[in-house]
Amino acid sequence: MNNLGDIGTTEEQIELMDVATNFCRDKSPIEKVRALMEDDLGYDPDVWREIGELGWLAIAIPEAHDGVGLSMAEVVPIAEQMGRNLLSTPFGSTTMAAQALLAGGSEAQQAAWLPKIAAGTAATLALREDHGDWDLGHVASSGKETADGIALSGKKQLVRWADSAELIIVSIELDGNVRFAMIERSAFPDGALRREAIIDETARSFELTLDGVTVAADALFDGNRTRETIEKIELAAGLIHAAEMTGGSQAVIDYTLEYLKTRKQFDKIIGSYQALKHPTVDNYVEYEKARTHLYSAAHSWGEQGRGEVAVRMAAAQAHSSYSRAADRSIQFHGGFGFTHDCDAQLHRRKAIFDGALIGDAAYQRSKLAGLLFD
Repeated sequence: MNNLGDIGTTEEQIELMDVATNFCRDKSPIEKVRALMEDDLGYDPDVWREIGELGWLAIAIPEAHDGVGLSMAEVVPIAEQMGRNLLSTPFGSTTMAAQALLAGGSEAQQAAWLPKIAAGTAATLALREDHGDWDLGHVASSGKETADGIALSGKKQLVRWADSAELIIVSIELDGNVRFAMIERSAFPDGALRREAIIDETARSFELTLDGVTVAADALFDGNRTRETIEKIELAAGLIHAAEMTGGSQAVIDYTLEYLKTRKQFDKIIGSYQALKHPTVDNYVEYEKARTHLYSAAHSWGEQGRGEVAVRMAAAQAHSSYSRAADRSIQFHGGFGFTHDCDAQLHRRKAIFDGALIGDAAYQRSKLAGLLFD
């Protein structure tokens, strides 16, 4: 275990890391991961129930809403171990939805939904559209006031775990302003959700059609807190995905090392060749950078200015590290590495999908440039 105390690791993080390490390893062996790739739901509902019982969904929810009262910093070690073991559930999307509620929801909205989420109800965010812009303020879906409420129109893409979520928070444009609306999944007409074919086969993603959906005015978030809500969502998403990718980097490096130490060619262990040794060491150094940035970002969570810088640094480094480690693993496994049976390609696919959700390393660094040098 790395000594992370010098960047502010809490006792709660260390305890959660120990529990999450054992839980995710035991509940998500690679054979089960591959079996669930063929399953319509995409995850084990019994494992999801256990996650709720462990209180992991309640960690970053205030005690006033039946939560544990900690912060996103304590979510990091759990997400890291989930990424390490490719344990897919609605955990990340539900945690982000809760953070959106805390940032922009009214007291009544928070009181209605946060206790449910803390107890294990799944939720998600519907923010992406076909223009592909990572700027959450660029919204094409719209709402129009009618006698019955707010009539919605448009389509959302990459809505993770939408078929399992009881609550979906969508972004719309209303009267020229970006707003967020809460919609119960039961309010969607048949055919509103269409499963998407995505590169990460361990995840589930849907296109959501908003046409024909009407919500009450009290389903809207506070319009004065839209910017705050967007910022909170971006930071929560960046931190969770950075954690998952950092854990994935560790897993794919371990997977590669095991192969390099056992595979022989010309009666010689291939890991003894410098052409394979040096890139592997480089990958490990990049992983250590990612993990340091990750826990620095967790430590800085909630700090004005510094928190966003730290999260974007962590997201950029994690995506670079994960992509590179998975690429090298595929190459080092030779012809087998390019087949579906090689576990390295599962990680490469996840790195691509995570980058599509929050912005790849280049995008995160471009945002950093604006924060640091403008």
